[in-house]
Amino acid sequence: MPSLENARLALEGLSVGDAFGENFFHFPKDSLDQRIRQRELPAGQWRYTDDTNMALSIYCLLRKKGEIDQDTLAISFAAHYDPERKYGAGAGRLLRQIGTKAHWWREASHELFGGQGSFGNGAAMRVAPVGGYYADDIEKVVALATQTSEVTHAHPEGIAGGIAVAVASAVASRLRGSPPSTRQAFIEMVLPYVPESEVKSGLRRASEIQSNQVAHAAQMLGNGLLISAQDTVPFCLWCAGAYLNNYEEALWQTASVYGDIDTNCAIVGGIVASYVGQAGIPSEWIQHREPLPEWAVGAEG
Repeated sequence: MPSLENARLALEGLSVGDAFGENFFHFPKDSLDQRIRQRELPAGQWRYTDDTNMALSIYCLLRKKGEIDQDTLAISFAAHYDPERKYGAGAGRLLRQIGTKAHWWREASHELFGGQGSFGNGAAMRVAPVGGYYADDIEKVVALATQTSEVTHAHPEGIAGGIAVAVASAVASRLRGSPPSTRQAFIEMVLPYVPESEVKSGLRRASEIQSNQVAHAAQMLGNGLLISAQDTVPFCLWCAGAYLNNYEEALWQTASVYGDIDTNCAIVGGIVASYVGQAGIPSEWIQHREPLPEWAVGAEG
């Protein structure tokens, strides 16, 4: 049965992770190193980025319709586009085209990057609620992750990244209440559903890494610095699998290798929250994150 509760849990973990990670772009590296070592939480309100803003559209459609239609999703992405949320240049251009009806998403998404479509990490960063909602039907998760990805990331690698994260969120939801799997076992539960791609090759490498050091994993897999699905998703699933039962530690470890920190933390946060449940997300962190808008989550905030 579809579960809006699971979708909301993934959204909560994603949005807190995103807002947490975004803070670290504001500190010089020497200060950042010290903050991470000492587990010093950023002060004040944590503002979320495009990662959460686009995930809100996905959750909103699941809440209101119980399904996701690509055309409706594209319209919602465009209607809530906010350049202050740090969208990538390609995504911003595409959403402005959709918003002004200058170009429909089916053409605009496929025409990005010389006609190959985007293989950025944007589809992966927002998709965890789909995995939570359809956790009991992995084939449905794959189909919906593909559809949500295509709206902005038509390249097979971008789609593979979205599928991998959605399936990881579903697997984490299904494991909730059971002892956490090993990192290798967790990744291997995701692998069969990911199409052959560089993303899948990276996941295979991730499952074979023997070291428990997150810096070594980032060196082997990437840390999102290239903003691609290929150099983001394998590392994020390694982190999620390594710290599946500890949301706080998962995000500190993810942030410690820098790269695309907000997106990495959004992906890891959405997956790990799906396993640990609402009580596993520190309440102080939720209070720091700016409130989620009523248009997306309803009156409960």
